[in-house]
Amino acid sequence: MTRVHPSAVIDPRAELAADVVVGPYAVVDGPVRIGAGCVLHAHSVVMGHTTLGAGNQVFPGAVLGAPPQDLKYSGDVTTLLIGEGNAFREHVTVHPGTVKGGGVTRVGNHGLFMVGCHVAHDCTVGDRVVLANHVLLAGHIKVGERAILNGAAACHHFTTVGRLTYVGGLTRITQDVHPFTIVEGHPARVRGTNKVGMQRAGIPETSIEKVEETVRRVYISKRESAREALARVETEFADEPLVLEFVASVRASEQGRQGRASEPSRAR
Repeated sequence: MTRVHPSAVIDPRAELAADVVVGPYAVVDGPVRIGAGCVLHAHSVVMGHTTLGAGNQVFPGAVLGAPPQDLKYSGDVTTLLIGEGNAFREHVTVHPGTVKGGGVTRVGNHGLFMVGCHVAHDCTVGDRVVLANHVLLAGHIKVGERAILNGAAACHHFTTVGRLTYVGGLTRITQDVHPFTIVEGHPARVRGTNKVGMQRAGIPETSIEKVEETVRRVYISKRESAREALARVETEFADEPLVLEFVASVRASEQGRQGRASEPSRAR
């Protein structure tokens, strides 16, 4: 049975599953769709063309679906699609897409969005992502599954953060972060391989060792240029899919097929 506190405000256009809980002074504004088992805590706001899958929690002061902070936005109907089992802690903001960006912001499943973090328009956030307190994602950012961004890290728009990455607190990200790496600094620098994250994801040790060697050769060792190291590991570890995934990510950035390279297309 849906439980709505008497002080909550629910738009008649909204669709709430049978067991949704809406706390004191929460607001549901617009044709929102809220899935089974969701909890909207006191003073939370869900608005616009926003869809929440099952089992999400929206904590006090969080706002999901408010209009994007884009000067070209003029009231167009765009959407925010959120998967299942996410926690949006106090004062988190997530905005829908824009027409030029494809019209949709997507959030995956089982993510943790800690206090005060922001996901801007047209972002795509994968499953089991953790954004720690006050992490800032500008528009058009892609974050891969199981990535962890620590407190107050900030991403320039159009950047790509690969899966199973670990980004240190206060890091300034202006270029793509490639999968399986540890990145930290202002500006960001590769510091190593996210071995712990890969182990937690159940990746075999033999694969982790090959990725570690790849990252060391490309970003840390000075024995050869990064380009030479990339070509060498691509040949030596041709039987390791994770190494090839890493190499493909680096090459895609170099060739302008992901991340910041997409920025000029929006201007056109």
